[in-house]
Amino acid sequence: MKKNHTSKAWLTWGIMLVGANLRLPITMIPPLLPTIKQTLGLPASMAGMLTTIPLLMFALASPLIAKMGNRRGNEWSLLVALVILLAGSLLRIIPSLTALIAGTLLIGFGISGGNVLLPAIIKDQFPHSIGAKTSLYTVTMGLIASLGTGLAGLLNQQFNMQITLAAFSLVGVFGLLVWTLAFRTLPKKAARQGVQRKNIAVSRSMLAWWIALFFGLQSFLYYSLLTWLPSLCQAAGFSQIAAGNLATIFQLSGMPATLSIPFIAEKRHGLLYSVWGIMLGFVLGALGILIPGANFGLNVVYALLMGVASGAAFAICIVFFQKKTADAYETASLSGFAQSVGYLFAAVGPVLYGFIQTATGSWDLLLWLTVGLTLLMFVAGLIINANHRIFPSKANR
Repeated sequence: MKKNHTSKAWLTWGIMLVGANLRLPITMIPPLLPTIKQTLGLPASMAGMLTTIPLLMFALASPLIAKMGNRRGNEWSLLVALVILLAGSLLRIIPSLTALIAGTLLIGFGISGGNVLLPAIIKDQFPHSIGAKTSLYTVTMGLIASLGTGLAGLLNQQFNMQITLAAFSLVGVFGLLVWTLAFRTLPKKAARQGVQRKNIAVSRSMLAWWIALFFGLQSFLYYSLLTWLPSLCQAAGFSQIAAGNLATIFQLSGMPATLSIPFIAEKRHGLLYSVWGIMLGFVLGALGILIPGANFGLNVVYALLMGVASGAAFAICIVFFQKKTADAYETASLSGFAQSVGYLFAAVGPVLYGFIQTATGSWDLLLWLTVGLTLLMFVAGLIINANHRIFPSKANR
């Protein structure tokens, strides 16, 4: 009994520290872009690729990781992914453009491991506290990602790019170390052996496609707004500092939602109310920004609305992975499928928004597009909520 308690304690710490590594390697890069361009000769046209590459890797690696988890065990597969993530982080310290790109590719693969496997591990290891453990890793993920964005530029000014990258790689070291200790406390068979079942073709489930669409739309909106909100606010007449503050508010305000949604989802009609709240947050925020001559205070409210909606949308996707599946095997399979489709769609978002703005010269069109995509996501959410599981009965398998 004591050994089991120790194992659960290490797993809890591991879940938190793995979560800390799932956005930080991406969000720390934008403040360093000017230095990267100058130091490594990165062409301006490729700067955005340092954000796009991980998203593409999420899309490509997610189904592979789901299969590896179901064959070799989710905990063991996550350990391998963390080794690859740390290798990528250390590779980026080398002052070379080739090392930077190669490291970013490895980081994308490593982060995919946490994205896909953590929901399944939580469902399997903590069936009676799924909401609490899900909130633990999603909140840690958002908090560390936001701190990384703020501290990266400061560390770079005080020291240099290599020291900054090395300092943030310590988060990966701690994550790998703690997860290794957690892994060693698991029973040998459970730690290394996946569920022995035939491969389930998740793509045959229409509900899985709706979940993939919802995941893709929320990712598309988050990364597009994160990329272009500062420019949009500057075009509306705000200073660079004010626009940056609004973008920071958008990012930070999602954390309370990621904390609360897994608990709200456990309540009667909690999922339905969450879907409605996400829709209202995005739509009211986007329509508010469309109002000409609005002051900074009102735009803070609009950024808060969209930020809360974005955080809630991501958290509810994790809840869908867990609630719409029968076991950890299906959870990993659905998570891998939805993230593969979703991140491929999301990778197009920042580029498409930039292309539309350049072609039309209008930011208003992008806000109306945000409203339209939100309504489509809302419909998908209602359909997902109305269905029980991706495979309602064993007969469907």
